[in-house]
Amino acid sequence: MKTFLKLITLLALLSPLAAKPLQVYILAGQSNMQGHAQVRTIEHVGMDPATKPMFDEMTNDDGTPRVCDRVWISALGCGADESEEKTGKLTAGFGAGQGGPKIGPEFTFGIYMEKSTDAPILLIKTAWGGKSLNTDFRPPSAGPYPFSEAQLAQFAKQGKDVAAIQAEKERQTGVYYRKMIDHVRKVLGDIKRVVPEYDAAQGYELAGFAWFQGWNDMVDGGTYPQRDKPGGYDAYSTAMAHFIRDVRKDLKAPQLPFVIGVLGVGGPTSEYGPAEQRYKATHDNFRNAMAAPAKLPEFKGNVAAVLTEKYWDAELSAAKAKDNALKQEARKAAAAAKLKPAEEKAAFENLRLERLTERERVILEKGISNMEFHYLGSAKILGGIGKGLAEGMTGLRKTKP
Repeated sequence: MKTFLKLITLLALLSPLAAKPLQVYILAGQSNMQGHAQVRTIEHVGMDPATKPMFDEMTNDDGTPRVCDRVWISALGCGADESEEKTGKLTAGFGAGQGGPKIGPEFTFGIYMEKSTDAPILLIKTAWGGKSLNTDFRPPSAGPYPFSEAQLAQFAKQGKDVAAIQAEKERQTGVYYRKMIDHVRKVLGDIKRVVPEYDAAQGYELAGFAWFQGWNDMVDGGTYPQRDKPGGYDAYSTAMAHFIRDVRKDLKAPQLPFVIGVLGVGGPTSEYGPAEQRYKATHDNFRNAMAAPAKLPEFKGNVAAVLTEKYWDAELSAAKAKDNALKQEARKAAAAAKLKPAEEKAAFENLRLERLTERERVILEKGISNMEFHYLGSAKILGGIGKGLAEGMTGLRKTKP
């Protein structure tokens, strides 16, 4: 009996969970880090030979989402309300809470980080929709939000209470930065609550940080009035650099590997069509500003920018654009003929049958679950982004001194 107990103890000591420190990765951002890809869109990942290997990693033999053996997650901001925390072994369903179950980049990020190591992994994800870096996530060393003279003059011209606006902005500034740091500290203070098998004797390592945000800053003409001009988003780059420094300081991890997911809705701007040309300069400028901190000498080898435009699904986007055009055509015809709503719907469906290919109809049904600014709610796109963030992180860890 004693020999048996000694064997069990030895096996426990030799197990990956007991032998390796827990690797902790922090994932933070706004709605696209939350993730708005409904789980049903995972099937679409397997319909493209290029992403079929990723589909095989994401699913079991029967097509259901896999559960990671060595990855746990605490996700804050992805529940029914922003204060709800979801915990458990990583699988599909840790995306945004509204209209779920959904996935975000966390699913494939965890899957591919697990493949890169035999250590156990904990993901701490803090993401809230509609948040900016200039205000909500503003880091302490960036200082207070700076209203421009043009903004203040416009408020006064509109008869608004400038002092009240400034006070409200001060109240909002940095709130979600602090929520993020507080939650990370809370989880690290009681890891066993999230990872039941965790033994404090094994310890943990703060292994990396992945940031995926940007939409609210990109469209903010007040904070970035020259956003269509070169350098129009320089303030974002400056705030992002402060963010990286402050995160490292507050978490006492001075060389924490940091990956920035650069906004890429719409795909590479070099492939924009005539309808998208009016956005090209702004999108280029913002993407360049997001990636800029990775080029700073102090961040060489420990900060990387991942261009999420690489994972945009051009086929899916083109099918959606074609479908939208048919809908507009049906609407105009219905208005001219004074058709009833049911008749207009029937006319639209007939156009779809006539003008869309079978594959276009299938991928539209299976691949899309949200709007373009949420990467079409596509598991194929968000899965690719999570994989890309993991690859960027793995690259940094390999060069880590």
